[in-house]
Amino acid sequence: MGHPIAPTSPIGRSLAIYYRDTARTARMDRLHADLVKPGARVFDIGAHVGDRTGSFLRLGARVVALEPQPKVFRALRLIYGRCARAVLLPLAVGATPGEIVLHINRRNPTVSTVEPGFIAAASGAAGWQGQTWDHRITVPVTTLDALVARHGAPDFVKIDVEGHELAVLQGLSTALPALSFEFTVIGRATAHACVARLGELGRYEYNLSHGEEHALRAGRWLGADELRARIDALPEAVNSGDVFARRIA
Repeated sequence: MGHPIAPTSPIGRSLAIYYRDTARTARMDRLHADLVKPGARVFDIGAHVGDRTGSFLRLGARVVALEPQPKVFRALRLIYGRCARAVLLPLAVGATPGEIVLHINRRNPTVSTVEPGFIAAASGAAGWQGQTWDHRITVPVTTLDALVARHGAPDFVKIDVEGHELAVLQGLSTALPALSFEFTVIGRATAHACVARLGELGRYEYNLSHGEEHALRAGRWLGADELRARIDALPEAVNSGDVFARRIA
């Protein structure tokens, strides 16, 4: 990849986790291929080091990728900054434009968040032992509506913002063809609220993937109530995953 980042640094470890597992990369591309076609426009909200940006680009999409952490954004720019189909923006996304405080976990930047409630929920929770958010910065915020106005309506949006997913959807005023958002078992209520928000925008059906499996768990697409029941039934060991939603015509 040609990036001068030490492999023992926190960002270096993220690069190793998200880029060296070729089987994971293949699963991710297969999953995305059903939702992202060549020439599609994709927004990657919370891009981190850009593994999913890379997946979308490999599928022939045009990608607008946003990552507010300055050091992580530097890595993202080093990897994809010369790609003509990628627009990289050092911004957070929320319900309204402005600024927001970002709580950075310097040992594990992939779980940095703007949501104090997420940090409170993680405290003492299974699977979250030892996580500390030990640095704060103020970052600029845009909205999905503003991104649509500037870059055009996306065919797919991926949202992974550590408990801030509902606020991202609150900054959207029109139904989109397809999207995904991360869920955690410590934040099931946030997942339910995201589903409710999507229901306000349009008619959707749902599926979900656990952790880093990158494979749809349900054999068929589900209604909102079915999805909520599945999320509520998940054991704590699942920890996190992604909800996929596609609009019903």
